[in-house]
Amino acid sequence: VQLQASGGGLVQAGGSLRLSCAASARSHLSVNSMGWYRQAPGKERELVATITRSGATEYADSVKGRFTISRDNTKNTVYFQMSSLKPEDTAVYYCNFKGTSMSATSIMRDKPTPTAFDSWGRGTLVTVSS
Repeated sequence: VQLQASGGGLVQAGGSLRLSCAASARSHLSVNSMGWYRQAPGKERELVATITRSGATEYADSVKGRFTISRDNTKNTVYFQMSSLKPEDTAVYYCNFKGTSMSATSIMRDKPTPTAFDSWGRGTLVTVSS
């Protein structure tokens, strides 16, 4: 499975960005829950948003109300609309997936190891200036 995140860049605090994550053609993301993760400098990678097969979503408290995860199964793509960006949102953002029937709330609480845990791709860098 190849996952490619894109759409990152340099933005001022308060600005917006929309990230995309596309999977290789052989990957059927529609049957999986998807997640956006981020890794800030010097910190561990963390799950910040998830969307289930049915479209239920859940977010980390740090991004709730500012970021929105969505998916287009016809395009095998998941999106991450980020608004009201803060300098602390600066990180490399990745996507990944999990074949699970867990609820969005359970995924965000238990943070199961994603399926492609050994193939994260390069991610996309988001830099928010103050």
